[in-house]
Amino acid sequence: MAIPFAPLLNRPIHPWLRQVRVTFLPGPLTAFLREVLEGLRERFRSWGHTIQETPDDSTDAILTTANFGEPVPWHRAFLLSFRRRFRLRRTPAVYTLTHTTPAEFQRLLERLENGLRKEEPDPADFAFPGLASRAYQALFDQGRRGGAILALARLLQAQTKSLNVLLAVGENRLEEMYFFNLVGAHLRSAFPDPVATYEDVVLRVVTMLSAAPVTDHEVLPEPIPAAVWRSLSTPRAMQMASRELDRRQFFTAMIRIADLVDVPFLSDAVASHYSEGCFATWDPVLSGLIATATGSIHEVDKGNITENDLAVIVGVRSDGKGAIVRQVAGRPEVFPSSEAVEMMEMDYPLPRVALPPEWGTVGTVPVIRSKLHGHRGIAAYDPRWVEFVPLDLPYCYYPVSCATDAQAWAVRETFARSEALRNLNDPRVVVFTILPGHGVVLAEKWVWGKAPFQAIWELMDSGGLVVDSRVPQGPVPEVEGPDGRRWLRPSG
Repeated sequence: MAIPFAPLLNRPIHPWLRQVRVTFLPGPLTAFLREVLEGLRERFRSWGHTIQETPDDSTDAILTTANFGEPVPWHRAFLLSFRRRFRLRRTPAVYTLTHTTPAEFQRLLERLENGLRKEEPDPADFAFPGLASRAYQALFDQGRRGGAILALARLLQAQTKSLNVLLAVGENRLEEMYFFNLVGAHLRSAFPDPVATYEDVVLRVVTMLSAAPVTDHEVLPEPIPAAVWRSLSTPRAMQMASRELDRRQFFTAMIRIADLVDVPFLSDAVASHYSEGCFATWDPVLSGLIATATGSIHEVDKGNITENDLAVIVGVRSDGKGAIVRQVAGRPEVFPSSEAVEMMEMDYPLPRVALPPEWGTVGTVPVIRSKLHGHRGIAAYDPRWVEFVPLDLPYCYYPVSCATDAQAWAVRETFARSEALRNLNDPRVVVFTILPGHGVVLAEKWVWGKAPFQAIWELMDSGGLVVDSRVPQGPVPEVEGPDGRRWLRPSG
């Protein structure tokens, strides 16, 4: 399928974008916000999307507004009230637009940067209207992870009570816009022509809306016998990998809404916490992946998992809308992380291998033994042992979200191009790709004498894989360093 381009931007876009239905329901308005809303409205129309006067059950997204820096009271929070207000049976995405001047934007970033330079957080540096008294620690942690811009994103999300925030920056005319979302993306749109900036933002929104969820998992009726589960070595290996990766500070901190704002209640529009990252490894006995559990139902500490934090994935539904999972007899139901389909789909286009007799396995197994998905970047890698396979360019400019068919397909097709995974004699044992605005996915081959994920964490120790707390927000070019390692120089 030919990849189309956005004419004003000369950027590749996804061929699978669909027509969406959007309702503009502004809150507080200024002349600047009116102009930005009209610019966005016109670009939605120019691409053939439907603008609705009132939302209904066909609405894909609602765009509203909020005053910059002013906390929205819970009883007026659009995300929590619009379903009741408009008697909707389904939940459209909500995007909240706010505006600040370049001077105020820089002043706020500098304040956050100064606070992040300190060894320990000073509550005064992170004291803002509408935040909980303990929010300073969450903003400090997020800023250490992704810089002052990510701390600002969390601040605006907390104040607007919105997971998706569009920040317009300009004095008398639009100069740039930022797209913030829950996973930590802070995508910047800035072109000399404001119309191009509007088009870029609209394409980001439409890309997110066009991706379908893949979390409707199917449970097989026959559970895994408790005795079989107890006999497996893989669950213990997963627990060991959890601790080893945590020692290397791979997992980012869980985001708890209550750490940012005092929460009187939460509706079904938003969960109370979001776990970050997931990992899985193949179990030959079960012929499936043992994976970390979803963290949106109950808190899962990915750095210290228990056996009850492990789920079993054995396939993907024929319609692609979720994974096929098996439960373990005698314990509560456990469902896998939202990347379940992504992790299983990675295997389908790749070869299977028959391991040597010393492994003690019968038949073949996927060429990928273990998979690690985290909200981190990679600064450098040693090409002797590690392969980097970039995503197709549309995914670099217009990212998609976790738990969607688009991300599962992007990851599948990217790893299908891996030379190290298709050539069984290739000495490279780890393959990775970068998900701009999101994180990294790593795949580890079977290495005799090593536990699951051991090749990954040993490469972290040796410098063969340099993990970075900053996640690229766009395409990731490479340069060769003097020691032969390849260094990634992200744009955006």
